[in-house]
Amino acid sequence: MRSPRTKVLAVVGLTAALVAPTAAVAGSKWSAFPPRGGETISVLPAGQDNPSIANGVAIGPEAAIYKTSGLGPSRLNTGASGEAAYIDTAVFPGGELPPGVTITEAQGINALRRIGENLAAAGLSYDDVITMRVFLQNPAGEAKMDFAGWNRAYRQFFANTSLSTGEAIPVPLGTAAPTAPMVVNPARPSRFALEIENLPVDGWLVEVEVDAAYPVKRK
Repeated sequence: MRSPRTKVLAVVGLTAALVAPTAAVAGSKWSAFPPRGGETISVLPAGQDNPSIANGVAIGPEAAIYKTSGLGPSRLNTGASGEAAYIDTAVFPGGELPPGVTITEAQGINALRRIGENLAAAGLSYDDVITMRVFLQNPAGEAKMDFAGWNRAYRQFFANTSLSTGEAIPVPLGTAAPTAPMVVNPARPSRFALEIENLPVDGWLVEVEVDAAYPVKRK
C-alpha cells in the first residue's frame, strides 16, 4: 500500500491567507508553509472547483524528485506517415480519429501515455506529478499550435476531479459529449506550454517532460 502524499489531497480549508489573496492550497491536513521535509504543497487558484493547473508548488527539504526526459508520442500507427504515424492505435483503432479529435489531441494522449509508462518504471504514477513542461508545434497547414486540443488531452490524465467532492469530472474527447477521463487524477501540476518552430522528431506535435515527487513515508 502506498504511503500518503501531500500534494493530491485537496484541503481548501488551508486558506489563501497562507500564501496570497488569490490562491488556495492543496496539501495534507498537517501541511503548512514552508513544507516539511519530503512534503510538496501545490498552490491552487482560489474559487475554482476544478482548476487546470497549480499556480506553483512548494517543495520541502529532502523531497525525492524524479525528472523525466522530454517525451513525445511513440510511432504506433505503422500504416501511416507524418503526423498521423504518432496516433496511438490502442486508443484509436486503425489510427482513425473520432469526430472533432485533432491530431494534436491524439498525439498529446499518446505522449502522456508514454509519460505514464516512464513514471511507472520509476515507481511513480500520474498523481505524483508536480510540474510539467509542454512543447507544441503547429500542425501541418495550421498557423499556430492547437492549444485547445492539447488541453483536452491533458484533462484525460490530470486535473479531472472536483476539489469539493473528490469525484471524477467528465472530459470531452474531441467534440463528443464529456465522459469519464482515461485516468482519474486529482493532481494539478504547475505547468507551462509554449509553441516552438520544430520538435526534434519529424512528425511530432507534442513533447512533454514532468517532475514527480515520491510520496512521503509516515511512521
